[in-house]
Amino acid sequence: MRAFRRLCVYCGSSNHVAPAYKEAARTFGAFLAGQGIGIVYGGGSVGLMNALAEGGLSKGGEVIGVIPEKLLELELAHKGLSELFVVPDMHARKMKMADLADGLVALPGGYGTLEELFEATTWTQLQIHDKPIGILNINGYFDRLLSFVAHAVQEGFVRPAHQSLINVHTDPEALLSNMSRSRTPDLQEWIADP
Repeated sequence: MRAFRRLCVYCGSSNHVAPAYKEAARTFGAFLAGQGIGIVYGGGSVGLMNALAEGGLSKGGEVIGVIPEKLLELELAHKGLSELFVVPDMHARKMKMADLADGLVALPGGYGTLEELFEATTWTQLQIHDKPIGILNINGYFDRLLSFVAHAVQEGFVRPAHQSLINVHTDPEALLSNMSRSRTPDLQEWIADP
């Protein structure tokens, strides 16, 4: 089983969402801090990003932000973080966030969150890194996306072994437990079985 020192958390920056999403993000941040797990996230002070950070900070946890120069004003960088990295662009942001973490989790979010989730999953699939991927499925937010992934498997675009790269749960503790036991399928087996 893996032990997590830090988790990268992808989540939305919109404030125009149901309060339950923000509360769940805050609870997740507090839960991680309570487990002694640092949080790496996008560095913003809006939406679920802010709720996550505030939850972690409220329990004395380490909360590290990574924000691109262009979004410094747009996402209103959080001023009270343990550390804030300002990077040149989105590519540098994603790489830095992944480098700082031992696993990667998606909470509800928009295009950016979905893009980060699938890029990180692809990196695990290709063994660019060996970091487990998780989705905290708050209020069934990801249900349709997970149905689409199952459809992609059925149509042959995603191998069945790779469907399990994304650990999914509604409970933070169970999600981390699943992620700590996850195994990346061997790349050589995948290449040998086109």
